[in-house]
Amino acid sequence: MISLNIETSTDVCSAALTEDGNVLAAHFSKDGNHARQLPVFIDDILAFARREKLMPEAVAISEGPGSYTGLRIGTATAKGLCYGLGIPLIALPTLRVLCEAVPAEAGTLRCPMIDARRMEVYCALFADNGDILAGTEAKVIDSTSFADRLARGPVVFFGNGAAKCKTLITSENARFIDDILPDAANMGKLAAEAFAKGRFADIAYFDPFYLKEFQATVSHKAQDVLNRPR
Repeated sequence: MISLNIETSTDVCSAALTEDGNVLAAHFSKDGNHARQLPVFIDDILAFARREKLMPEAVAISEGPGSYTGLRIGTATAKGLCYGLGIPLIALPTLRVLCEAVPAEAGTLRCPMIDARRMEVYCALFADNGDILAGTEAKVIDSTSFADRLARGPVVFFGNGAAKCKTLITSENARFIDDILPDAANMGKLAAEAFAKGRFADIAYFDPFYLKEFQATVSHKAQDVLNRPR
């Protein structure tokens, strides 16, 4: 099964064309400008797909949690492609996508983390066979976080939210892997599995999994202007 995969949940922007998990074409950037980069990535990948007669049978989107703006851009692009190409939409949990970059180890739990500002992360906990032990949650990390799991065995932490947890999670059973980021190139296997089982999202009504409501913020400079006497 050939899928066009889109990942925009963090500052990283990526897109990939995969066949049963094998990467046929891919783009990846840490620039952070999703609105500018993603259309270029998609155009290049679709040109390759048409040239090689490898057109996608579905679009897979990394559904979140993560950046509100990034997820909106990725979702809007994915829906447009599905309508234009007449193919289904597949939504994949971002934290599960992150796990695809970290090989499973017998007896070791995997804990992907996405930065959610300050000492909060979006995280989940997976067994070595991929089963979900703790679902996605927004968690404020302190010295007691995951203590019960770490007391029973090793846990590997990774993702762009893991680095800031190193000074607090100090158990000898805690291991951290750096530079693991969500990547559309790692979505192919999960997309193929979802396609085979007919697990498609409703294109018209699908929304990203934000986990927390979007909160608009005002810069200090703008706040000073608003607070000036009139």
